[in-house]
Amino acid sequence: MKKKIVLKIGSSTLTAGTKMISRGKIEDLSRQILALREQYDIVLVSSGAIATARQFININGRESMVESKQAMAAIGQPILMQLYNQAFSDFGIQTAQCLMTYDDFARQTSSVNTLNTINELLKYGVVPIINENDTTAVEEIVLGDNDKLSALVAVLIKADLLVLASDIDGLFDKNPHLYADAKLIPEINDLEQAGELVEEKSGGLGTGGMSSKLAAAKICKQNNIETWIMNGGRNNFLVEALEGKSVFTRVL
Repeated sequence: MKKKIVLKIGSSTLTAGTKMISRGKIEDLSRQILALREQYDIVLVSSGAIATARQFININGRESMVESKQAMAAIGQPILMQLYNQAFSDFGIQTAQCLMTYDDFARQTSSVNTLNTINELLKYGVVPIINENDTTAVEEIVLGDNDKLSALVAVLIKADLLVLASDIDGLFDKNPHLYADAKLIPEINDLEQAGELVEEKSGGLGTGGMSSKLAAAKICKQNNIETWIMNGGRNNFLVEALEGKSVFTRVL
């Protein structure tokens, strides 16, 4: 039986350090999923709808308002899925969109229906691409960049592994953006102690800092699911991590 991986891709990864969605990064994801699909079922939790909309609309300084972010997400989500569909189809991979809210996990009927849908898609080799339904829910666009959502998906489908890919190699003993001698922490057992090391940077396209990633890891840890926090900016990042060829942080 294949192992299940929930791979969460943050906005900063999808834009590859720019202000626009990177077609090259989506193609990199395609290649990796194609290389891994014989051994793993991969469910993608993707941010980036608002970042996609920025390429097409200027809301004149209202971007900090929640309702404006919701509107931008509504504009950007179908375009983002189009980008995924085009890139993945070039590699012979079919995709499906799943928009979710936290209510879907709280209500038994909704969670069962969602689980059945995801399992059916995986059975036919279709990659589910999940995002928060930002039109009706706002928590992730304000505070989490889909970190918590990806953890809840991992618990729902009984995943073997949650991978949180963003623009940093993992958790460091101090902020690597401020201190050149910061050292990566390869393994975490005590999340409370790890949380004391977090010193968030400001700015950037995503809303999910290290605190939200550790909170997601805590959800998974409580359900016996391992979490990896890694830099998604490098090509082949997931394949190399699974082969033991890269450094990242594991929450055991």
